[in-house]
Amino acid sequence: MTKSSLSSYDEMLEADGSTRAAYSGYCEWLKEQPPELLRRKSGEAEAFFRKTGITFNVYGSEDAEERLIPFDMVPRIISAAQWRRLSKGIEQRVRALNAFLHDLYHRQEIVRAGRLPERVLKGNSAFLPQMAGFTPPGGVYTHIVGIDLVRTGEDEFMVLEDNARTPSGVSYMLENRETMMAMFPELFTKVRVREVSDYPRRLARSLAACAPPAASGHKPVVAVLTPGTFNSAYYEHAFLADQMGAELVEGSDLRVENGRVAMRTTRGWQAIDVLYRRVDDDYLDPLTFKPESVLGVSGIMDVYRAGGITIANAPGTGIADDKAIYSFMPEIVEFYTGEKPILANVPTWRCSEADSLAYVLDNLADLVVKEVHGSGGYGMLIGPTSSRREIAMFAEKLRANPDNYIAQPTLSLSTVPIFTKAGLAPRHVDLRPFVLVSPQGIDITPGGLTRVALKKGSLVVNSSQGGGTKDSWVLDD
Repeated sequence: MTKSSLSSYDEMLEADGSTRAAYSGYCEWLKEQPPELLRRKSGEAEAFFRKTGITFNVYGSEDAEERLIPFDMVPRIISAAQWRRLSKGIEQRVRALNAFLHDLYHRQEIVRAGRLPERVLKGNSAFLPQMAGFTPPGGVYTHIVGIDLVRTGEDEFMVLEDNARTPSGVSYMLENRETMMAMFPELFTKVRVREVSDYPRRLARSLAACAPPAASGHKPVVAVLTPGTFNSAYYEHAFLADQMGAELVEGSDLRVENGRVAMRTTRGWQAIDVLYRRVDDDYLDPLTFKPESVLGVSGIMDVYRAGGITIANAPGTGIADDKAIYSFMPEIVEFYTGEKPILANVPTWRCSEADSLAYVLDNLADLVVKEVHGSGGYGMLIGPTSSRREIAMFAEKLRANPDNYIAQPTLSLSTVPIFTKAGLAPRHVDLRPFVLVSPQGIDITPGGLTRVALKKGSLVVNSSQGGGTKDSWVLDD
């Protein structure tokens, strides 16, 4: 493979084409492999994913088809020293997020201090008045967090997004590793990589440590609440429940009984202590939120506020996913930790501000514009890859509803090679490390989910937009 002509930082190769230290063991192994073996293994990986049923649904497509998320065999490798630095920044940010959420639902000291404008909270649909004055068991709001990172240089990692509501993708992280170990067992004897397969056990332990007062005196009962088989991430819900040894439940399996939330079992109704919910706030409780919801359980919010159950993640955490809030994260981190942020934000223009809106409208062709509550790569404009007509149409949407958008520069994301018919070729990547939070501490899984843009030159890594995934390796010391 030759050095990419792209100006992006190549994580595998130096500017002169030599191999970076983190990839040396892998590249030595790769040179010994015949090309036909790698082609055959690539086909085997796809067959394995289809057989296992590792698919996701695409909302908005005509037939709501199930798709296979493409898997690439070339791992994304991070050195032990680099991971240590990253972990410090991730832990600092997660601590700040939890402190921020507690403050938002109590005294709002950050607003009183003038560090966060009240307007970003006023009328914000992700802010839940029902959580005001209430502290979740153990003081934990974000039990599972996904921090999306992008890399632009050797030591230049930036946070692209915070996922504090219901971060997804951890099942792909686990299956990617299992697939790599099954296909190339000898590679893992040559290169020492930190384990990720114990994530479900660590998740179960972390959730149990967040059990409410009502759980004292017995081993906490944990269940996973899914919207059902038609949800895009249903595979992951079922996978995690199975791996944790927890029950997978739907709203119809639950009811409030004697001040507890109980699930239907073959032995009758059993009280749940911790509910890992993969259902959005609006659908959790028809008595509190959307009356027409059949996905949650009537009265669960009353039980929650009375200390009868832990809901993970806590209702109302979605405010931290808001991209307008994201733009204030450097101030948020400093306000609650007393420290400068270790991980930088991507520079962000808030279109709700007149000067920023004027700049964004003048420079749409060079910027990435996102919806404040958007996710999955939907509803966004990537200026450099858009036509004049698309830019003009988007400008009209911006003028009509500027509060709904933020804008960022088009970053030169780092690249990692993928396996193609013509050999290895560089593609842009991001990284979503997964973080567990409990009263016992913050636990960061080494690595995470690497998403890769499979189209040459593309910066969009989301699976819903044609991206794929890779195994993420953190080297052992």
